[in-house]
Amino acid sequence: MMVTGPSCAAGPANFRHSMGMPTVRGVSPAEGRVLVGVTVAGLVLSAIAPKSYGTWALEVIWVLAGLPLVLFYRKRFPLTRLLCWLLVFHALVLCYGGHYTYAETPLGAWFQEWLGTSRNHYDRFAHVVQGFVPAIAVRELLLRLTPLGRGWTAFLAVCVCATISVGFELVEWGAALALGGAATDFLGTQGDIWDTQWDMFLCVCGALLALLLLRRVHDRQLDAAVQVRQ
Repeated sequence: MMVTGPSCAAGPANFRHSMGMPTVRGVSPAEGRVLVGVTVAGLVLSAIAPKSYGTWALEVIWVLAGLPLVLFYRKRFPLTRLLCWLLVFHALVLCYGGHYTYAETPLGAWFQEWLGTSRNHYDRFAHVVQGFVPAIAVRELLLRLTPLGRGWTAFLAVCVCATISVGFELVEWGAALALGGAATDFLGTQGDIWDTQWDMFLCVCGALLALLLLRRVHDRQLDAAVQVRQ
């Protein structure tokens, strides 16, 4: 007969406490209201006369699904302040791109003119963010809910981000097959035959950059959970 320890049998939450990991402190109620307000405002403004409501919906659906989920679990599983702010930032990036389409954002056009590039690079920036923010989210979930240490957590965070990027490219491929020319705004390739490869590469770069730049800050907000596990 196989015998399991109390921490394994009771699930990840008890495992976390059995390892001596303190509870993570999330944002304050006032700060939380500000973050929710900013996110909702971004959604509402982006929904006012976008270039295409279909493209807008495809881009912001992740915000519409993610915000209620975070709010529902805010007391049982509060996220770190770092992750909360990053999620709001990512939501605004999606809303802005959804309103104008990534190929026609004014901010990207301004940088295009300033740098003298041949394309609007806002979509490139958005794919860096697509790896940057989820990498911290995956890292937080793995550190809080599994016995994995730094090395495996970082590796899996990058793998998950790469998988997310591949998933998005498959969705875009499906949209192109189903909608034909009507999917042009959603795809945003701007004539680049290597757009898919660039998107996946930049997503992975964003994930690596987040892990390099934010690991120490994230560890402090996780109440030294990583050090406890080493």
